[in-house]
Amino acid sequence: MGRPGWGTRFVIRTLSVFATAYLLPGVELAQFTTAIWVSLALAVLNVTVRPLLILFTIPLTLFTLGLFLLAINAMVVMLASDWVDGFSVQGFWSALVFSMVLTLISGLLEGNVRAKFKRR
Repeated sequence: MGRPGWGTRFVIRTLSVFATAYLLPGVELAQFTTAIWVSLALAVLNVTVRPLLILFTIPLTLFTLGLFLLAINAMVVMLASDWVDGFSVQGFWSALVFSMVLTLISGLLEGNVRAKFKRR
């Protein structure tokens, strides 16, 4: 039957934002509805701003063998924390860890959901 739709992935990403903020000490999330807004802001930023940042920093990304992409992810998280009231990240390192843990948790959840979709 394929893979889960956009709505399912959005719910997974929202739950991942909530779980990641709960787990990390440098990240604060006011309430669950804030996680919805953070997830939406990250989706918009990942579609618009992130590709531009990647394009403009190609030489630096190549020089660092792709590690600068982690810094770009942290910058996107910090920008989302500026956009969404009730979501705060205490500096670059907290944003970097947040982006890595968020990717890990959402990847695990999405992989689990994909496996269930394949079994249908």
